Amino acid sequence: MKNFLELLAIQRWDDHRFYHQSRINQTLHLISAISFLCAYALLFVDPATAALVAWGVSMTTRQAGHFFFEPRGFDQINQVSDEYKEEVKVGYNMRRKVVLLSVWGLLPLALWFFPSMGGLIEPATDTKGWLHDVGMAWLSLGVTAVLLRVLQLWVKEGSPVPGIAWATKIITDPVWDILQYYKAPFYLLKGELLDPMPEVRRS
Repeated sequence: MKNFLELLAIQRWDDHRFYHQSRINQTLHLISAISFLCAYALLFVDPATAALVAWGVSMTTRQAGHFFFEPRGFDQINQVSDEYKEEVKVGYNMRRKVVLLSVWGLLPLALWFFPSMGGLIEPATDTKGWLHDVGMAWLSLGVTAVLLRVLQLWVKEGSPVPGIAWATKIITDPVWDILQYYKAPFYLLKGELLDPMPEVRRS
């Protein structure tokens, strides 16, 4: 348990200092976190709609922050290269995210042109049915993406603990992001585009 908690703390710390320096990205993560909590609540009532909210709102705002606003290149705060950060990233680095988001974007098209997915599901007959199928496909994609990365980390590290710690981090990120970034919009309104991260510089 001690090893698990230590790994979880390290993963949270590295994720924050390496990938959340932009105040815009932090603000988008705050929006993402709130909508993710709504999706979590919906999961017990309507899983398909929960997935539509999670992927359509939560993930798009979250990943837009990473792709469009987070600084790339040499990291002056941490004194490491972008290549180094991508190499040590425990979860989905930018390259893995491109693959994941490509599958995410292709699934609605696949269900539109092949509603039965080759006979695997009952084909939708209207837009509402298609949206339901998209939601269920996205839910399956999310679960598969997490489990696949957990297995990859298990094989790579020779232990299930790093992967379980990462999965725990991913699932609890919405709460963590709210606690971490609730002040980001106020800093952004003051014109602060980048978090100076004094806690990193002191470490």
